[in-house]
Amino acid sequence: MSRRGASSIAANPVLIGAATTLVTIVAVFLAYNANNGLPFVPVYELKADVPSATNLVQGNDVRMGGSRVGVVSEIAPRRHRNGSVTALLTLKLQTNVKPLPKDSTLIVRSRSALGLKYVELTLGRRKLAGGRDAPSFQNGDTIPLANATPQPVEIDEVFNTFDEPTRVASQRNLLEFGNAFAGRGASLNEAIEVLPQLLPNLERVMRNLSDPETELDNFFRALGAAAAEAAPVAEEQAQLFVNLDITFRALAEVARPFIQDSISGGPPALDEAIRDFPFQRVFLANNEGLFRELRPGVRALRRAAPDLAEALEIGTPTLIRSQILNRRLIPLFQSLERFANDPQVPLGVRGLTSLMRSLDPTLAFLTPAQTVCNYATLFFRNTASLLSEGDTNGTWQRFIVVIAPDGPNNEGGPSSRPANGPSPANHLHTNPYPNTASPGQPRECEAGNEPYIAGRTVIGNVPGTQRAATEKTTRDPSVPGGGG
Repeated sequence: MSRRGASSIAANPVLIGAATTLVTIVAVFLAYNANNGLPFVPVYELKADVPSATNLVQGNDVRMGGSRVGVVSEIAPRRHRNGSVTALLTLKLQTNVKPLPKDSTLIVRSRSALGLKYVELTLGRRKLAGGRDAPSFQNGDTIPLANATPQPVEIDEVFNTFDEPTRVASQRNLLEFGNAFAGRGASLNEAIEVLPQLLPNLERVMRNLSDPETELDNFFRALGAAAAEAAPVAEEQAQLFVNLDITFRALAEVARPFIQDSISGGPPALDEAIRDFPFQRVFLANNEGLFRELRPGVRALRRAAPDLAEALEIGTPTLIRSQILNRRLIPLFQSLERFANDPQVPLGVRGLTSLMRSLDPTLAFLTPAQTVCNYATLFFRNTASLLSEGDTNGTWQRFIVVIAPDGPNNEGGPSSRPANGPSPANHLHTNPYPNTASPGQPRECEAGNEPYIAGRTVIGNVPGTQRAATEKTTRDPSVPGGGG
């Protein structure tokens, strides 16, 4: 009896069709709601207030450390009391994320240049000082707007910074800097090479200036006193130089033949004096003693005596009127005196001394990058070529879309580790700190000389020692402004 009942149900086409339809409806329902999580699966639901949800849609991923931990199930606008509007997101997270610390942050980030986005969560501290559990969000809580940091930057905002004036200025800067450094590699090498030799000498000078025994403040105080004396005659001193210019211009016009003739007539005049001197013996004897005493001073002033005589003659009335300049310079030197007495001035000089001392090892490390590898000159020469060379479509400085290679962890989207195959092209090759023959490094110019190792991930210095030389830059006299 039971066997006949089972056979009748299996043989009934209506029941079989109904069961098939039910299974199909359940499958479609599950597929439609896959983005929002499977039904009857427990989730950790939170709401999040973000500044903007532009291009963010329901079903977008919620990621933490590059791994998918949930989805965005709902997006709604939220108006605040001050009139501003933000976006309120409903996040359905996996239960292994629970509980989320309250100092966690989130940001809406771009997944690709096509506009696809996702929500990135950054986990906060789960433990406080002393081992206590940190406060966390409970199921249904709202992550405040203050946790939506940092402010996301859209790709169109980046492009909008390069407006027409900025592009023109960038082109001009690249061209001028390139022309300035092109062909001057040897000069740069020499300057960078001798700069470390200057720093020890400058350090000693700064140490002497900062020493209290130097009495640098008294030096400025003395300058102030000297300027105060010369303040009343500033205009007269300026006029002195004007008069000197007129005098020497007039002498230039009569140098030949008049001054020349005067010099030529000097020997006959001396002969005549010899004949007359015996009659003036007594006078000359007295003068002999006088000039003997004046001999050291005359020997030092013999070349400047004519100029000093003229200066004294003109300067006598000028110095009388110099009090006007002195009075005008009093406020200036009072300011200089306050500056010299300021206790911050020696501190600044000592700080500059410390700066020079700290820069010495840095320059010693950076010097070989230019003196051995010539990197700085090559960089500016090549940047100048960005605006001067190209093809029919324009110069080399243009936007080019590069298709990332296929494979896991490629450059087309976020990844948690470097690309490592399986194709030979899908391998990361990066060397952020190449050897430049600096102290402690092999004598090699690694950047620009390293080989490309196909089918192998290389991060850092490549195996082997590369040659310690790069392309030399020389000045091309046929190119206006340099060349190289």
